[in-house]
Amino acid sequence: MTRHHLQGSLFDQAEDLRLGTLDGIRRTVLGAGAWIDVLPGWLTGSDVLFEELAEGVPWREERRQMYDNVVAVPRLLAFYGAEDPLPHPVLDEARAALSAHYAEELGEPFVTAGLCHYRDGRDSVAWHGDRIGRGARQDTMVAILSVGAPRDLLLRPAHGGGQTVRRPLGHGDLIVMGGSCQRTWEHCVPKSTRASGPRISVQFRPRGVR
Repeated sequence: MTRHHLQGSLFDQAEDLRLGTLDGIRRTVLGAGAWIDVLPGWLTGSDVLFEELAEGVPWREERRQMYDNVVAVPRLLAFYGAEDPLPHPVLDEARAALSAHYAEELGEPFVTAGLCHYRDGRDSVAWHGDRIGRGARQDTMVAILSVGAPRDLLLRPAHGGGQTVRRPLGHGDLIVMGGSCQRTWEHCVPKSTRASGPRISVQFRPRGVR
């Protein structure tokens, strides 16, 4: 695995990992029953977590069929099921805090964690919705904690066009996609030609949502 240097945030020089409260999270209604909640800098000391995850997670590089060729997926991946220990205690804390905060609205806890490592601006994920499993037919939530250099997360309506929503996420930022978001909207992390350091996103999901 090629390693890329993370330039730390000038605004987050803390060495102790600490989650803030979720009281300041702000909701944006997207339409068609979809919404996003965003909280910048939820995790203080996030650069420390980035380094520990980059070094300690058993990252894998997947390959997929693309027409007549087999190509490498442009990011590194890891997945932790409901019974798997997470790679850092602060992720257990984050999952528990999110489950408590959204308990009434979601009606169930977040149980799995998928990790993506975007090594530089060439790594990306194409437009998609998390529609494998219950997300294809039911309202649900996906909560994403980002550490490392910010990368843009883009959202757009799945059908009929409409304005694209852009949120730069990194250095401990949190976004939660809820309601019908996985069915009625798509999201992506596009390639970037600008100088871009590495980023890791941690996606917390309820059981049966991928």
